[in-house]
Amino acid sequence: MSPTSPTTSPLSPVFAGHGNVTFLGAGPGDPGLLTLRAVEVLAGADVLIAEPEVLEVVRGHARSGVSTPELTVVDEASTTAGVPVLRDATNLVMEAARGGKRVVRAVTGDPGLDGDAGSEMLACAAAGIPFEVVPGVATAVGVPAYAGVPLRDAQGTDVRFVDARTADDRCWSEVGASDGTVVVSTSLDSVAAAAGELVAAGRKPDTPLTVTIAGTTTRQRTWTATLGTIAQVFKQGKVLPSPEGHRPVIAVVGERSAPAQRDQLAWFESKPLFGWRVLVPRTKEQAASLSDQLRSYGAVPHEVPTIAVEPPRTPQQMERAVKGLVTGRYEWIAFTSVNAVKAVREKFEEYGLDARAFAGIKVAAVGEQTAAALVDFGVKPDLVPSGEQSAAGLLEDWPPYDPVFDPIDRVFLPRADIATETLVAGLIELGWEVDDVTAYRTVRASPPPADTREAIKGGGFDAVLFTSSSTVRNLVGIAGKPHNVTVIACIGPATAKTAEEHGLRVDVLSPEPSVHKLAEALADFGLRRREAALEAGDPVTRPSERRPGARRRRTT
Repeated sequence: MSPTSPTTSPLSPVFAGHGNVTFLGAGPGDPGLLTLRAVEVLAGADVLIAEPEVLEVVRGHARSGVSTPELTVVDEASTTAGVPVLRDATNLVMEAARGGKRVVRAVTGDPGLDGDAGSEMLACAAAGIPFEVVPGVATAVGVPAYAGVPLRDAQGTDVRFVDARTADDRCWSEVGASDGTVVVSTSLDSVAAAAGELVAAGRKPDTPLTVTIAGTTTRQRTWTATLGTIAQVFKQGKVLPSPEGHRPVIAVVGERSAPAQRDQLAWFESKPLFGWRVLVPRTKEQAASLSDQLRSYGAVPHEVPTIAVEPPRTPQQMERAVKGLVTGRYEWIAFTSVNAVKAVREKFEEYGLDARAFAGIKVAAVGEQTAAALVDFGVKPDLVPSGEQSAAGLLEDWPPYDPVFDPIDRVFLPRADIATETLVAGLIELGWEVDDVTAYRTVRASPPPADTREAIKGGGFDAVLFTSSSTVRNLVGIAGKPHNVTVIACIGPATAKTAEEHGLRVDVLSPEPSVHKLAEALADFGLRRREAALEAGDPVTRPSERRPGARRRRTT
């Protein structure tokens, strides 16, 4: 039996029927670090209040109708000076709770350690507004873990946490006199000053130091130096001066942050596609699982729809075919795409039908995604190609029509308006009658935003995944040809041929016609590229990163 938790429901009994507030820790930035309780509470929220960067992390777990009021600027002087501003979160939180709403106030890291959530809790307590706290992974703990910097060793090293913005002389003196690990929360352009404070307080200039920006996200970057050399490292690496100088960083000071140890322990930044911007030119629905897989390799997927799916111009043929499914007109129905499944499912729902209408009909599916869409509909395919996931692969396994065993000789084939005739011709050759029905039309999508088009043509993306010949043609048509520094990955030979016909160099070819195998192949390419750089003693760079002053010529 699972242990009982006092917070196993989205709304605790004591809060039922009343407005209440949950102060929720969103962690340092990686959405995967949200706790189970955090996800549970977010799903039940009426109002979600958070800074924009935190809202980006948590919003995906909130219901579609949740209210997300914008935090207003209180300190106009700070705005003028270009420094982080104070925000009127307390009034927004209390106003919503007094209105009987379930309010989630999400903050970076942990509510008790990061930010000023404590003052908002006191305001709720003084006003008699019930609240609870959902702890999160503290930034000062999560970021070093992702940077490969353990804070304690087997001897139980003392750990001190310092916020450089509020630290006074006494604080610096105490941590300077200690030989333990010091975790300093500061900004990029204030790291050298914090290092100077520690040296002045007694720390040796050769004490190892790591500095991590954008920790736990795929934008993470870590520098290794010592207290005495960090300013020089930033200068030589042209890290500073920078418009990003105000951005928060976590600096870890102590022997556990030694470079040799981080080389072995930097598990996150050593992922095969870490930080790569990968273009995924597919429809939003199709791109979701592929983007999740790319993120697991450390990539930053950017989804750009290249086709839009629309109903057929004349729906009568589709309507007759769906009715024929119910009346026993067909022996088989063959789905060659997720969109075909979606089109039939929508017709079923329109007529008040469900998966039971497939009773007695054999179902075939091409591709793992298509099969998964059918299972989600409540239909288990009877036939999926054992080899190549294509029309040709399906025909290899399709049985010939046998009048003794097959009472009906007709196949329903719902498909796109631009589909090839391969499957139809093959089924007829096997003795079947085919109702070849246009279930949906594919049209070229609208061009992406100007900055995306410029990134595609200017080399802003590290890789692009082409999952069909149409994605090649449509992407080039709506956005232009990818720059020659961009790694081109194709799902199969036909797609690769189309890419080459458009003047693109194909770097990665999937061993199987599967989007997941394609992502794996790109990750293998990235890993080999990384290992080659390390073996040669070169810095590990992304394809989009150019050497200063280097000129690259576009392919024609």
